[in-house]
Parts: sequence; C-alpha cells; structure tokens
Amino acid sequence: MKDAPTRDAYGQALVEMGADPRIVVLDAGVSDSTRSKKFGEKYPERFFNMGIAEADMVCTAAGLATTGKIPFATGFACFLLGRTMDQVLVSIAYSRTNVKLVGTHTGLAVGEDGPTAQMIVDIAYTRAIPNMVVVQPADWEETTQATRALAEYDGPVYFRLGRPKVKAIFDSSYKFEIGKGRVMKKGSDLVIFATGIMVQESLKAMEMLDGNKVTLVNISTLKPIDRDLIMEMASSHKAVITAEDHNLIGGLGDAVGEVLLDAQISKPFKRIAVKDQFAETGTRAELFEKYGLSANHIAQAVKDLLK
Repeated sequence: MKDAPTRDAYGQALVEMGADPRIVVLDAGVSDSTRSKKFGEKYPERFFNMGIAEADMVCTAAGLATTGKIPFATGFACFLLGRTMDQVLVSIAYSRTNVKLVGTHTGLAVGEDGPTAQMIVDIAYTRAIPNMVVVQPADWEETTQATRALAEYDGPVYFRLGRPKVKAIFDSSYKFEIGKGRVMKKGSDLVIFATGIMVQESLKAMEMLDGNKVTLVNISTLKPIDRDLIMEMASSHKAVITAEDHNLIGGLGDAVGEVLLDAQISKPFKRIAVKDQFAETGTRAELFEKYGLSANHIAQAVKDLLK
C-alpha cells in the first residue's frame, strides 16, 4: 500500500508492463507531469512525445493500434479531450480501435492550475461516446491493477487520473475488474457511491459519523457501470448519495440515477458534485470546501438524508 497520486502509479505500472513489446506510450508534451516519462526513459523506442498536438497524438495512437500495438495516449484531460473530440469519435470510438486515452490532472483537485485546467466534464464526454469504457481508480493499488487490466482489454478506454496524493485504500489482496464496483464498508441505512478522490473524502466523512449506518461503495468503472450492485445497495438502504469531483451533469450521479430510474427504485437521493459552475484558483482543500466536495459536506448530506 502506498500514499501517492494515481498518475504516479500509472507511470510505474507502464514501466512494469513495458516488457510486452506491444505496449507503446504517447504523450502531448507533458510527460513529466503525467509520469509517462518513466516509460520513455526505459523504453525510448516505444515512447512518442508528440508535443502540443493532441489531435495528432490521438490519430497516431489509432494508427499504431491497427498494427497490433496497445497505445496509451496520455495528456492533461482538459487538452486530451478538449482538443480532440472529432478524432476520438471517429478514429477511436467509431472505429473501435484499441487505444487507451489517459487523462490526468482532473477535477477541482488540480487546484492551483486554475479553472481552464480543472477538467470537470470529461466523464460526461466519454460516458456519452459509444464503445468507450470509462475508468477512474481511487488509489495506487487500484490504478496499478486497472492499468494492466485496460492493456488486456481490447477496445477504446478513457482512464481518468488525478494530480494530488491520495491515501492508500487497497492492498494487494484487492482485485480490480472492469465493470465492477466494490463495497468498502457496510452499513445499514444510507449508501454512498463514490469515485476517484471522492472515495478518500467519503472515508473521512464516515469517520465523523456513526459508521454503522453508512455503506461506502467504490465505483471505479463509470461505464459500463455495475448496475446489479447499484440496484442491490439502493434497494437495501433508505437513501443514496453519490460523490464525485466532476460536474453534477453527466457524471457518476447521473449514471447512478439512470440505473435507479430504469429499475424504478425510488429513494432520497443527493449528489455531491460541482454544481454546474466554473471554480477558481486555489488549493484542493479550499476548493473542495467552497464548492461542496469536502468530507464536511458529505457528512452533512448524510445527516440531512437520515433525519
């Protein structure tokens, strides 16, 4: 177990997977920040720094995939998706090419990078794209396992990673599986579905509360989402909360809500998310508190729903 940013775990996992000659890594001029540089240092013949040319990188990755390679196209999420949607839609999703799009520096957790870099709509983008798998790990161990699992999966993927250090949650006994959530703590009255860094915030919130009343579920695959687990947990609890560092439109909250709507499960429901607004420059802790994402806000939402 290791306290570290998920981007660090991704870079290390690429190095460990590098013995497979099919693995190739592309980066859009930010390889030091995304940690893909680690792979490039060990396997320079299979590392391509494309510079500030994300559309070119995505198309190059698609071309490499058609030759049997497994490309990880890496960049800051705001640029990786913001500048390439046509290429992603046509060259990757529509064509079902085996490309892993890896977006780092996501959500308000980016903090001091400011609002133009705080990517809060990427889950909405990618969930809406046919053929696209969407994964966001919660810690080092899950990131490591997910990177390997996505390399084995044949098809387009969006892999959402963060900048800040997160506490270790899982140990080596944990087994990541695409499309499966994980019950982390079992309670009786209310269930929290959390993803990414918000798993850590939810655990902090539970320390402030009567832990016997709250169940926490880690949703690391946003698409395909674990419908069976969501229906089971929602049906067996009195209320539901979702927690994500993303806009409340199109993210985890909507994904869970869609499952409950389809299954005709009606429960009190609260979404902890960015409230459809741009933020500002500040530390992660400051922004989480101001914009309603902190453990304090999660704990208060639990209290309100359980009244």
